[in-house]
Amino acid sequence: MKMRNDKKLLSFILCMVLIVAAALCTNGCNGSADKAADSGTEADAQAQTGEAAGSDGGAAVDADVLGEGERIFTFTVTDQDGSDTVFEIHTDKETVGEALLEVGLIEGEESEYGLFVKTVNGITADYDKDGVYWAFYVNDEYAQSGVDSTTITEGAAYAFKVEK
Repeated sequence: MKMRNDKKLLSFILCMVLIVAAALCTNGCNGSADKAADSGTEADAQAQTGEAAGSDGGAAVDADVLGEGERIFTFTVTDQDGSDTVFEIHTDKETVGEALLEVGLIEGEESEYGLFVKTVNGITADYDKDGVYWAFYVNDEYAQSGVDSTTITEGAAYAFKVEK
């Protein structure tokens, strides 16, 4: 029960941080990111917004960092509205699923096919109710294996997206 309350508290704190960051950016941004995006180069846009990819092409500097460990990967959550939340995951686990379970970003049910993810970053996708589900992606391509059997690969980016 305490672990569940800790997860709720962590989710609440993360939401508050995101809300404050969005409010500060809305009030304090001068539009330089839009100008950089219009210039046509991703490098210019990253330089203008302060984002920088790691040497392995991995996580952006502005991602929320979760966990501890030697392995590091980028994890993006795309909700039903198309909004992205980016995390930089640090872990010593072998699979993406183990790492995401460890930091409390995913929840689901075990089935004969592996872990069926129902909740990501506190957002539940209910196929029976809404016809939506969480789709797992590796490097922007639909994953060929489940999250619980996908080995963490250096430089790879992983994502869950709500799909219908």
